[in-house]
Amino acid sequence: MTTRMTTPLLIDAFLLDYHLGHVLILAFIASLLGAAPLKSQKVISLVVMGFGAIFLMAPFTTMPPTYILFGIGLAIVGPLLWTTADS
Repeated sequence: MTTRMTTPLLIDAFLLDYHLGHVLILAFIASLLGAAPLKSQKVISLVVMGFGAIFLMAPFTTMPPTYILFGIGLAIVGPLLWTTADS
């Protein structure tokens, strides 16, 4: 019985195509999907505001400027969602 292990070179070649922005987008979508069953606009707005702050605090050198602009948009939309939410 032999087991085949994935070489670190293969894993590294796969991960070189991605950067911090991709990871944050994936985590943002997963968080939204996790919060969706709660059906609470305030929880969704907290997720949006939190990821807006994370995108703005992330190092600029690890991702393109588009993701920084996305963070600014999230930081603006999050409080708007909070204020329009029902109590």
